Amino acid sequence: MTFSADHPLHTVLLPDGARLAVEIHGAGPPLLLLHGFPLDRSMWVGQLPLARSYQLILPDQRGFGASSCPAGSPGPASIEQLADDAAALLDVLGVQEPVTVCGLSMGGYVAQHLAVRHPRLVGSLILVDTKLEADTPEARAGRGELAAKVGRLGQEVVARAMIPNLLAAAPAEPALQAQHRTACVQELSRMIHACPVATITAALAALGARPDMSQAMRGVACPVLLVVGALDTITPPACLERAAGIFPHAHLRIVPGCGHMTPLEAPEIFNAEVEDFLRGVAADRAAAGGLEDDHLAGGPVVAGQPGHPAGRADHSDPGANPAAGDC
Repeated sequence: MTFSADHPLHTVLLPDGARLAVEIHGAGPPLLLLHGFPLDRSMWVGQLPLARSYQLILPDQRGFGASSCPAGSPGPASIEQLADDAAALLDVLGVQEPVTVCGLSMGGYVAQHLAVRHPRLVGSLILVDTKLEADTPEARAGRGELAAKVGRLGQEVVARAMIPNLLAAAPAEPALQAQHRTACVQELSRMIHACPVATITAALAALGARPDMSQAMRGVACPVLLVVGALDTITPPACLERAAGIFPHAHLRIVPGCGHMTPLEAPEIFNAEVEDFLRGVAADRAAAGGLEDDHLAGGPVVAGQPGHPAGRADHSDPGANPAAGDC
């Protein structure tokens, strides 16, 4: 497939008839960005500056955004299916080298399955505001209740349940931060209301049925960056602190002042973390230093502070609201 900066949007036909809308920006090492639930590729708008150094691949996953499911399919059947979609997409696009896969929340679940099911495609992994564990019975029941309400009342039910939990609480000051949060609320509302009800209900079932990936992730040998908002109440820092102890080669970044949508809430800080991580991975590989380099494994670091001073904190897990779900 030929890419053009003037025409970044493409439609890719998958073997089962699903059609994925995908934007391609920039040139360089490929970086696949997988959105959360029930959002679309536009949640990554703040990451477009990364196209100066990387080729960004931004798909709408099946049923979301401008993508569609085959006739007779109400939406994504499983997280595994979405991972296979991503692998098929890379094949159709003719991507020859292992890619960096970055996923937020649901996109993080998809990224984990992609790394396990198609390990040769994944050169490095970035998991953002997500977790390795399966749903608890309470969370699974909460998803079922939310799906039933959405079926009766529409997308507004999801918007009201999720948006207050997706972002950090509104700052008292300064005004600029409050304005940015308001803009984030508006963007999230737009994406959620644009998502078909059938996709929402099918995806909720898929999210509830996903397996625990903790043991499988122990076999992931590539470098891993874990990023989480310090104020994320859906997948709190404790979730990714546990994950950091599971991956053989991972380091953790905790972003102050952010909730569950770190790339949207603090794009400059998030982008800097991604660039620093990928520069380090490239340097380590160029130097043939192996994966034991200190850059690829370390304790949690508070992002956005001069020098990124490391400091382990006591991040308790207050638990997610099972009725609100995650994204």
